[in-house]
Amino acid sequence: MAIRGSLKEASLPDVLQLLAMGKKTGCLSVTHRNNFGSIYFDKGKIAYAAIVNRRDRLGDILVKSGVITQGQLEEGIAAQAHERDKRLGEILVDRRIISRDELHRQIRLQIEEAVYFLFTWTQGTFNFEADIRPEEQDFLVSINPESLLLEGARRVDEWSLIEKKIPAFDIVFELDRRRLMDSGVALTAEQETVVPLIDGRRDVAALVDETGMVEFEVGKALYGLVTAGFLHRVGKTTKAPETEAPDARVEEHRNLGVAFYKAGMLEESVREFRRVLDLRATDSHARFFLGLVHVRQGKYADAVTDLKDVASSRMAKPAVFHNLALAYEQLGQLTEAKAALNEAIARGGAQDPRILLGLGVLHLRAGEATESDAVLMTARPLYGQRPPGAVWFHYAAVAAALGGHLDKAISLLSEGTQTHPHSATLYNNLAVALEAKGRGDEAKVAADRGTHEDAGLPQLHKNLGDLAYRAGHLDDALEAYQRAVKFNEHLGPDVWRKLGNIRLKRNERDEAIRCWETALTLAPDDTRLQANIESVRAQS
Repeated sequence: MAIRGSLKEASLPDVLQLLAMGKKTGCLSVTHRNNFGSIYFDKGKIAYAAIVNRRDRLGDILVKSGVITQGQLEEGIAAQAHERDKRLGEILVDRRIISRDELHRQIRLQIEEAVYFLFTWTQGTFNFEADIRPEEQDFLVSINPESLLLEGARRVDEWSLIEKKIPAFDIVFELDRRRLMDSGVALTAEQETVVPLIDGRRDVAALVDETGMVEFEVGKALYGLVTAGFLHRVGKTTKAPETEAPDARVEEHRNLGVAFYKAGMLEESVREFRRVLDLRATDSHARFFLGLVHVRQGKYADAVTDLKDVASSRMAKPAVFHNLALAYEQLGQLTEAKAALNEAIARGGAQDPRILLGLGVLHLRAGEATESDAVLMTARPLYGQRPPGAVWFHYAAVAAALGGHLDKAISLLSEGTQTHPHSATLYNNLAVALEAKGRGDEAKVAADRGTHEDAGLPQLHKNLGDLAYRAGHLDDALEAYQRAVKFNEHLGPDVWRKLGNIRLKRNERDEAIRCWETALTLAPDDTRLQANIESVRAQS
């Protein structure tokens, strides 16, 4: 269940309390102007938090806390250049520069500081998506949100005061050093760190970066100095022309676009990727993600335009052609979709089971059951130790059944329901296959289990009705068919025809005629239905 809203209407602490009380698992995405943050929950506890485009200060935090020296940090950063698949913390642990327990304690502190910073956002929007977990995080914490609320509230109160003196991070201050020295005042530890760096050229953002302290600590230190009259505002930093150094801005908008896309905030994602293209029209990464967004938005023609542009490059990867095929398929252009998937295989996607699954589906839609079965069976071992998804079992069973291998279809569906015990669609298909083999009792068990998993799937109720109808249990069939058309009144003429037959046997002639007339609207060329209606009316 998604939860959306404005931070003007509901504060972030209120939202956190709501998610904690509901013991929710998922990701809370928060936006404020061009800033994007996320807080991940696991059963109501905070498991991870991060802010896009905010410098990762784990190394700085470790140095500031005295856990490691600046030289050890530089050693770890140098090693990371040769071990790109490892995080800095893991490298420091491997080199025994820091213990794993201490690393975890510092990561927890980093996560808490990210949450505190998000508390200062009083405008913007929030969006919670259930069952989303952080990607590629080796260490997750378990923090009760309520334990952060008190400190967060204190910081928010103080931050509102700080903003009156320091309204933006591009402000440059100059320090009256003589006056400070003559005053003899005792500085805080944070002020002792900041003062040597205040030179009339560095802005607040630079002070945050170079001290390794969080924004709140730097802001609080500067606020005290400004209030005491030791600091004077001398202007703002002058931004370099975009034509000279666009890389930082491109990266910023690209990161935001990806973060918005993963959070399901598609319009915001489109906005950021278009900003990337405004800065760098040839950015294929942004164009590719625009194509992905358009697929999710159902704008398939736009997706084709975007993805074809990326596919024109000799360096285009299989994923580009895979998604291009999805867009073509939704437009009904199956020949083009199949060509895109074959190109994806030629570009190195032959070992990607998702690409082979897509090709197998296209073969099915073209009526090529044998070819579909061969491709889907080739895809199976490529999933490795992880079992294929419910979608693979569905199409593999359909391909087997249409190819005349009903026993194979039943075997696949039986395995699929064991692997994915909550897939109502697989239970439905299993019921159909079992009934086709004359195993009616087993078919009913499968269909009943399917309705337990998803009582709103109309096809399951229709199949239960068919089983009862063939067995002569007309009351049960009537009840099942009524549930089926309740969920989808356009399920098919066959349901309404049988409903009419049952009504006639119950001597409910008017109801029988009504059901047959409904069936006739779905199958206007069915002469038998018309004959039934005329026959009953003639007897009235």
